[in-house]
Amino acid sequence: MHVLVVDDDAPSVKMIAFLLRDAGYTVSTADNGVTALELVEKDNPDLVILDVMMPHMDGHEVCRRIRSRLQVPIIFLSAKGETTDRVHGLELGADDYLAKPFEPTELLARVRAVLRRTEAYAVGDAQSRLVAGDLVLEPVGHKAVVRDTTIVLTPIEFRLLHCLARNAGRVMPHDFLVEAVWGYEYEGYSNQVAVYIRRLRNKIEKDPSKPEHLITVRGIGYKFEG
Repeated sequence: MHVLVVDDDAPSVKMIAFLLRDAGYTVSTADNGVTALELVEKDNPDLVILDVMMPHMDGHEVCRRIRSRLQVPIIFLSAKGETTDRVHGLELGADDYLAKPFEPTELLARVRAVLRRTEAYAVGDAQSRLVAGDLVLEPVGHKAVVRDTTIVLTPIEFRLLHCLARNAGRVMPHDFLVEAVWGYEYEGYSNQVAVYIRRLRNKIEKDPSKPEHLITVRGIGYKFEG
């Protein structure tokens, strides 16, 4: 697995690259957004670890540009750990968000979780195609077909929708969804699920303000209605 680390802080890049290489990953690095975008196109990494606060082009803009063309998983790193910053990062299309400073073992756990979940859904066959009402999910390419319209989803969006759709009619608690989709134990970030539910509604519902498929069950979680 190839990981691209993007951060303008040289000691941080050196530490993260060492951790990842020691864990068996191939690592490339960039100290600015422009170089990062060039390497994403050139090297096609399996994961991008992206610092938010960089000069000239911050991590949010880099994420926007990557997401406009590719669905590579992205983990944000930021000295800002407030809920609003986390939500903003997730809304831009990040797969995870880790506040600085962090424990090395925590970063490795997040990397393994994101890559494991992405790999699990990356290869599909005809039998893994999922149909639920007017929704068809195609694992290859992370695509959804809704009312004859093809929609490209990010890896996290696809996994969340797939998890809900294959359990259609059942209420899925917040902590179950975080464990199943993000791959680590629930840490109280129910807003993390809510952000992605909102994004999915904007993509698949006729009227996102009156969802027919992705239903909120207050105080518990969400369910998919076919």
